[in-house]
Amino acid sequence: MAGSMKDIKLRIKSVESTMQITKAMELVASSKMRRAKERVEHSRPYFETLHETLTGIAAADPRARNPYLRRDEIKRTLLIVIAGDRGLAGGYNSNVLKQADAQEGPVTVLPIGKRSAEYFAHHGADLFTDEVLLAAEISVGECFSLSRKITEGFLKGDYDAVKICYTRFDSMMTQTAATMEVLPLTIEPTEEQKAAARRSQILYKPSSEEVFRAIIPEYVAGIVYGAVCESVASELAARRTAMDAATKNAGEMIDHLNLYYNRARQAAITQEITEIVAGAEI
Repeated sequence: MAGSMKDIKLRIKSVESTMQITKAMELVASSKMRRAKERVEHSRPYFETLHETLTGIAAADPRARNPYLRRDEIKRTLLIVIAGDRGLAGGYNSNVLKQADAQEGPVTVLPIGKRSAEYFAHHGADLFTDEVLLAAEISVGECFSLSRKITEGFLKGDYDAVKICYTRFDSMMTQTAATMEVLPLTIEPTEEQKAAARRSQILYKPSSEEVFRAIIPEYVAGIVYGAVCESVASELAARRTAMDAATKNAGEMIDHLNLYYNRARQAAITQEITEIVAGAEI
C-alpha cells in the first residue's frame, strides 16, 4: 500500500510539472496574440486596395490580354503551404497539411513553416526551394522576393497555376484551413465598376496592360504576406486553446489522483488500526 501511495504522489508531481509548462505556453501564446491580430488587420487593407486597383484597370480596358489571366489548361500547380514552426497547437498543422494533400494533379510545393518543410521533404515532394522559411519570422521583404520568383516561374511556364494553403483566422476560437487561388487571375468587373472606369479620368502610362502586369508581383506578395499573418495568428490561437484545455485536464487529473491518494492513505490507516486491534486482542 505504501508503494502505491508513493507512486500516486510521484504521478501528482509529474502532472503538476506538466501543468506548469502548459500554463506557461498558454500565457506566451496569449501575449503574442495581440501583435499577431494587429498584423492581420493591417495586412488586409493592402490586399484589398491592390485588388480594387487591378479590378479598376481590367474594367477600364477589358480587351487587354495579359499572361496572368486565365489559362486554358492547368498542367502543373505551384502550391504554397503555410504551416507552423512548432507543434502543440491542436489540429492546426494537420488540418492545413490535409488540405494540401487533397490537391489533385502534378504539384510543386513551396513550404513555409518548419512543420510544412519537414512534412513535404519526408514525403519526397517536388520542392520549389530547399530553404526552410520560418512562418513566424518571414518578413515583408522576403514575401516580395518570393513573389518575384513565383511570377517569373509562372511567366516561363514552369507551372500554370499558383494556389496557397493556409489557415484563415476567423476568431480566437475558430480557425479554418483554406485554399486560395492566386494565379491565374479571374477578375470580372461588375457593370457598375465598368461604368465607373469609363467615367474615370485616370490615364495609365505606358499602358493599362503594362501597369496591370507590373502590379501583379505586388499583388501576389500581398496575398502571401497576408496569408502568413493569418496563419501565424491562427497558430497562436490554436496553441492557446490547446494549452488551456491541457491545463484544465491536468487540473482534473490532479484532483482525481488526490482522491485516489486519500483513499489509499485511508485504507492504509484502517489496515494499521485493524492490525493494532488484532494484536491487542491476542
